[in-house]
Order: sequence, then C-alpha cells, then structure tokens
Amino acid sequence: GLSVMTTDLTAKRLQLLKEAIPRLTRVAALSNPDTPYHPKMVQDLRAVAPSLSIELKFVGARTPEQFSPAFSALSRAHAQALYVLDDALFVVHRRTLLKLASNARLPTMFGQRRFVDEGALMSYGTNLGDLLRRSAGYVDKILKGAKPGDLPIEQPTKFELVVNLKTAKALGLTIPESIMIRADEVIR
Repeated sequence: GLSVMTTDLTAKRLQLLKEAIPRLTRVAALSNPDTPYHPKMVQDLRAVAPSLSIELKFVGARTPEQFSPAFSALSRAHAQALYVLDDALFVVHRRTLLKLASNARLPTMFGQRRFVDEGALMSYGTNLGDLLRRSAGYVDKILKGAKPGDLPIEQPTKFELVVNLKTAKALGLTIPESIMIRADEVIR
C-alpha cells in the first residue's frame, strides 16, 4: 500500500549529483538488466542528462561477479561519478560496490541512505523509517477487516538527502552550500 517512488526520483538524483559536483560531465550509471523498472529509470536519465550537460555511460551487472567488469567499462569511459540505480542486488552487495567505487575514486549517488552511511558520497530518496511507520496504519486497517485491494496506494511524504563529507574530502571534493543547506543529514 505504500510506494517508494523509485523511478520517480531518478532525474532528481542526477540533478543533485550535478549540483554537488558542478564540473561533472561524464557519469556512469550501473543497472541490473534483469530488474523490470530499470528501463524506465534509464529512459528518465537519458531524458534529463542533456539539460545538465552530462554524458551518460550505462553499465550492467546481473551478479556480483559482473561488478569488476562493469567498473572496468566505466573506467574506460572516463566516468567522473557513478549513479547506481536502486536494486536489491546492489543493496545486498553494497560493500563490494562501495569498495570498487572507492578504489576507482568515484563519487557515488544512491537512492538509499544506508549507502552513504557506509561511504557513498550522496543519497536522495524516500525516508524508509517514515514509510515503515506509516505501514503500521495499513496493517491496522487490514486487521480491522479492510480488504487490502480496497486500500489506496499512498505516496511517500518524507524524502531525505544525505551527504558524506568524509567521502567528499577523501575525493578532494567541496560540496556546495546549496546542497549542504538542503541536506537532511551530513556525515562528517
């Protein structure tokens, strides 16, 4: 009954990444070709990139074994940053992805804050804690007899921008004040 708006936030994340790194011109986007909603996200990225003067390179990985070849491809493309599309595979293997990105000295944008807590540069997405609290209302309605199919799907009401200044410093980046004042949390 609750949406996380995964595909709806795609363009906004790329805009925030460009605002955080104004000189950014080449971004690699990591997707999982087996994920049904990734084509929509890729389409949205392709649509917004020209307005931001960003050249995109898409690389795919279906398994953790494909991460290293994907990073080799984005290195050959001279990517200046990495945008990782939301996917359960990438969440489960986030430490591997973050280590590869760190070794490649790539700033990274994700949709979930847990990546930033573990070393990514930025995330922008639905506040999952708030969404989980709101889900209790759905459970309550169902336990009181409501049919799940009759309940409306609700959109998130809280979003969070998280920035990791430790990572920015390690990469030699200065995050602009315009991002810092909007950040819901800054990891120092």
